[in-house]
Amino acid sequence: MMDGGILVQLGVGLVASSANIVIHSLLMASLIRVARTHAAGLYASSWKLAGLMAPVVCLLMAAHLAEVALWALTYAWVGAVPAGADILYFAFVNYTTLGYGDVVPVERWRLLGPFTAMNGVLLFGWSTAVIFEVLRRALTRVDRRLNETDRKP
Repeated sequence: MMDGGILVQLGVGLVASSANIVIHSLLMASLIRVARTHAAGLYASSWKLAGLMAPVVCLLMAAHLAEVALWALTYAWVGAVPAGADILYFAFVNYTTLGYGDVVPVERWRLLGPFTAMNGVLLFGWSTAVIFEVLRRALTRVDRRLNETDRKP
């Protein structure tokens, strides 16, 4: 258990946030690369588009679960959650900014909750942008193929 002075709290929050950003970056780069490849074969089929989008969203959810777990491990490492509280639940509530308030961090680690929420908001926004980009690229390719077929005699 560490002492949670303000600078230590900020340092721990920055390290955990940075680790989550790396996790997210790696998955985002992979998803976009895979989506580019698979979108090339798409035609105007709702099923094929769903076959591309559903795995993308599921993988993003898996990334967010891993990121919540990393926050839970961070809380456990520094002793930020009161005894008897569910650390994973606490991490989820903070990361998603749900904020029930039924579990609060111990006083000396109170900055980690808002740090977690800030990290979650940024990563959810990033995920939304990637979902939109994958869909946009896929639909652009479908439109391009449809236009090519319309031009053929």
